[in-house]
Amino acid sequence: MPTNRLSNGIQLSYDDHGGHGDHDGRPGRGVPLVLVHGHPFDRSLWDPQVSALSGTHRVITFDLRGYGASAAPSGEANAPVTDFGDFARDLLALLDHLGVARCALGGVSMGGQIVMDAWARFPERIAGVLLADTSPATDTEAGKAFRRETAERLLAEGMKGYAEEVLHKMAAPYNEEAAAHVLRMMLAASPEGAAAALRARAERPDYRPVLPGVTVPALVVVGRDDTYTPVADAEAMHAALPDARLCVIERAAHLPNLERPEEFNAAVRDWLARVA
Repeated sequence: MPTNRLSNGIQLSYDDHGGHGDHDGRPGRGVPLVLVHGHPFDRSLWDPQVSALSGTHRVITFDLRGYGASAAPSGEANAPVTDFGDFARDLLALLDHLGVARCALGGVSMGGQIVMDAWARFPERIAGVLLADTSPATDTEAGKAFRRETAERLLAEGMKGYAEEVLHKMAAPYNEEAAAHVLRMMLAASPEGAAAALRARAERPDYRPVLPGVTVPALVVVGRDDTYTPVADAEAMHAALPDARLCVIERAAHLPNLERPEEFNAAVRDWLARVA
């Protein structure tokens, strides 16, 4: 579990899982798979994908700034994000640190929005895009206000009440093992990091104009029972992307990669074959 200070001065904790063959990041040479978790989680969200895919692919997972082991201990300078673009800038610095010229880049929920932000900033570094249970649209004014209010609540109360309220929207109640994992991640999250991310996310741009320019192979995944980003949102993203496939996963809510990993991993393998 390395933690390294990157060129932009931020310390990120990450795992770089090997795989076999040539993974130098050049086009057509087995590009690494980089996975971006959502809010308020950590890189263990991707454990089922690491287990299933790292034998054949180089898989890189990391804790976003303010989350997991990348959260700033009290008194240290690893400041939480102030701008949503900070997440993509951190990602670019991590790719540089690891010597990854191009990657297949995937994210779930807020992680998917970070993927879209990254494409807008450095598309030349991205060979394929995976967008799971996410939405490109900016928040409404009411949505922005709710994120700010939630940020204040987390700072005042901690994570417990919030985590218990949203748990079964994140992972459906019939997926008990996944829900237990989700609850552990949320309870371990830093309220300060999560609150900062919520404030920054409230001001993120509209990524809908970005989607028609995503010319690399794309995969859109959504859980059938997701109420945060319903199937209709995924269908709209799929229609806007020039080279995309849509996978709707039954008996899953907002985190199908944890709830139904076999189905999710099969779709990812198909997408990686298209990227290669």
